[in-house]
Amino acid sequence: MNEHISDFTDDYPKFTPAMKKTHTVLVPAMLPIHFRLFKHVLGRRGYRVEPLENEGRQVIDEGLKHVHNDACFPALCVIGQYLDALKSGKYDPDRTAVLITQSGGGCRASNYVPLIRKALKAEFPQVPVLSFNFSGLEKGSGVEMSLGLIRSSAFAILYGDLAMTCYYRVKPYERDEGAADACLESCLARLCAAFDAGKEGAFRSLCRSTLKAFSAVPVREEEKLKVGVVGEIYVKYSPLGNAHLADFLLSEGCEPVFPPLCDFVLYCIVNNLNDAKFYGKRGKSTLLYRVAYRYFYGKQRALNRMIRRAGGAPLHDFEDLRALADRVIHQGVKMGEGWLIPAEMAAFAETGTENIVCAQPFGCLPNHIVGKGAIRVLKEHYPNVNIVPVDFDPSASKVNQENRIKLMLGAARSSSQILFRQGQNKIS
Repeated sequence: MNEHISDFTDDYPKFTPAMKKTHTVLVPAMLPIHFRLFKHVLGRRGYRVEPLENEGRQVIDEGLKHVHNDACFPALCVIGQYLDALKSGKYDPDRTAVLITQSGGGCRASNYVPLIRKALKAEFPQVPVLSFNFSGLEKGSGVEMSLGLIRSSAFAILYGDLAMTCYYRVKPYERDEGAADACLESCLARLCAAFDAGKEGAFRSLCRSTLKAFSAVPVREEEKLKVGVVGEIYVKYSPLGNAHLADFLLSEGCEPVFPPLCDFVLYCIVNNLNDAKFYGKRGKSTLLYRVAYRYFYGKQRALNRMIRRAGGAPLHDFEDLRALADRVIHQGVKMGEGWLIPAEMAAFAETGTENIVCAQPFGCLPNHIVGKGAIRVLKEHYPNVNIVPVDFDPSASKVNQENRIKLMLGAARSSSQILFRQGQNKIS
């Protein structure tokens, strides 16, 4: 019992400001494009950040050694990736720290740090855990927050969303293999250089140059099946967590469509405003959240205007998402990804992406409720929507996951052919 209690005391290494000069900070893989930008955001504040890329079954097995398999799959992936990296010999444990983001909600995103510390204590007790959050969590061992850091992080999210969206809109149609990847690398190099020079605030210039670069990539004039991806924040985006879902969809001749990360950030901000509206939880931070929402939402709208002028389909407007959520579920439902998941599925259906993969960690109760549980209501509003929930778990078979998606794609293509034949009959 004493040993169990000690796992949750303050007896753990803390990341101090002096460690910025001596320690490499490992970041788990989640958003490959965005995290490359975050590396430069934190680099300007003195942190030596390295996003991890190690994958394979050994990563999951490493996580299973230290986390009960009833814990959510993202926890296993993140902890397994840390431990696998530390055991690789590439890093000096005495000069290495690990970083995790925390959203401040009631789910795993706020409870990872104790799990990570307990796992590290077993094999690398000298490695500190650094928290990146805006909620005041882990004050003794968190990234030092400032208005400058928050502003730069906002730009990293928006630029990452733009680059990710442009890439997946071009990649399936590129005429020359590898052209979209080369364009992405060029754009990221330009964006990273802007962050290093402290010029990330040149918002319109950097967005326009990214849009111009991708519009110059030669593409084939053809139509492919669009497949939207929604779900729990980690498995939705992480190639490790979702078994490289984007690559699989591309190999099946589809166009993957991912919601922007800014949706999740705005969702977290709005939930704090909804706490004041629905539950009377008002405080000094309420005004700050309102200001943050207006600023970030204003930037999203500006980005959408630039995308529209460039001839592309804009990101889903967040206020439209909120209105769509109200048709399906109450905005007071905020545990996990809460009302955001059905809202994003409705937005996909409204904009012609009627085939949707709902990526969920097995046993993640909030996501099963707002994901699977919302399908019936969504189908009542959008009869043509085609949703397949896919569970991601240490014991889940990749073949079974892909077969479920293939069945959905088969049904979607059959439906498209029927509609095409019906159109031909009308014309004749």
